[in-house]
Amino acid sequence: MPSADLCTEEEIVALVHRFYDTVRLDELLGPLFGRHVKDWDKHLPTMVDFWSSALRGTARFRGFPMSKHAALPGLTVELFQRWLLLFRQTTDTLPNTALAEKANDLARRLAHSLWYGYQMKQNTGALTGGPA
Repeated sequence: MPSADLCTEEEIVALVHRFYDTVRLDELLGPLFGRHVKDWDKHLPTMVDFWSSALRGTARFRGFPMSKHAALPGLTVELFQRWLLLFRQTTDTLPNTALAEKANDLARRLAHSLWYGYQMKQNTGALTGGPA
């Protein structure tokens, strides 16, 4: 359950910016995100709104992540696993361990949901295991 007591808005901003700075430099994810995110100055506030809504209950996020991700060509479970690894590496640096734990749990559930939704949209036949 989201809670404003979990963390500050500044902690969410720091988490999101730190994480996506890492993603942008990553040899696997950087090029993928670079092809699809044309305006990081617009994308990052959207990601802050998403994580703030999910973790603090601010209800600022308005969007449909499933449809946007399902439309991307060539995603693999390995890319979702890499995303989760980088996310966990980022949260490992947070002094707020409650935030890190809650964010990691949400990220894992999100990655699984997006992966299964992606497979369904792509009509890949049998569903394969999700990101670990």
